[in-house]
Amino acid sequence: MTIKLLVADDHAIVRRGLQALLEAQAGWQVCAEADDGQSAVDLAGQHRPDVAILDYALPGLNGLEATRHMRLASPGTEVLIYTMHNNDDVIRDVLRAGARGYLLKTEDDTEVVRAVRALLRKQPYFSPQVAETLLDTFLSGGKVVASQTLSSREREVIQLVAEGQSNRDIAERWKVSIKTVESHRTSAMKKLNLRSGVELALYAVRNKLIEP
Repeated sequence: MTIKLLVADDHAIVRRGLQALLEAQAGWQVCAEADDGQSAVDLAGQHRPDVAILDYALPGLNGLEATRHMRLASPGTEVLIYTMHNNDDVIRDVLRAGARGYLLKTEDDTEVVRAVRALLRKQPYFSPQVAETLLDTFLSGGKVVASQTLSSREREVIQLVAEGQSNRDIAERWKVSIKTVESHRTSAMKKLNLRSGVELALYAVRNKLIEP
């Protein structure tokens, strides 16, 4: 039986490397590739892959929001986050969104294969560095921060504004009114105690919603 895999990363060289690594395994096929979060979600709904490997810092929809949408579009797809970010808040958020694996790009390539095999068995997988980060957070007693109270739409509007999209652009993207976008944006800024678009953009960079 063919194992179908989806790879999403905005760097073509990373996608090519992952495809070569994954398709070297007997019966594994990369059925779809995406260079942004929305395309990854759309392709997951179309191809229903067994495992989706997502970079966290995807444009449009980042890995967190793409995971949330993908779990709805293709519930049978297991999600592996493959990223440079070893941040306990990011790890916690994507796990809550439905990801079952988290792997750092600094790990050996063989970890990717191990991670996919674990997810195919419906088992979670964390690279050693990530497991240590999670353990440290647990032992220190993780505390709730303001960003964890943001809704999915509020996180998404922060990312899109920080990427330079206007309220009108976002409204057209979401197929909603500009007033609705403004409401989400205002609510997010209030929760985070931000006063301007510049502060919002800085928040997005600091919290890995976009790449600096």
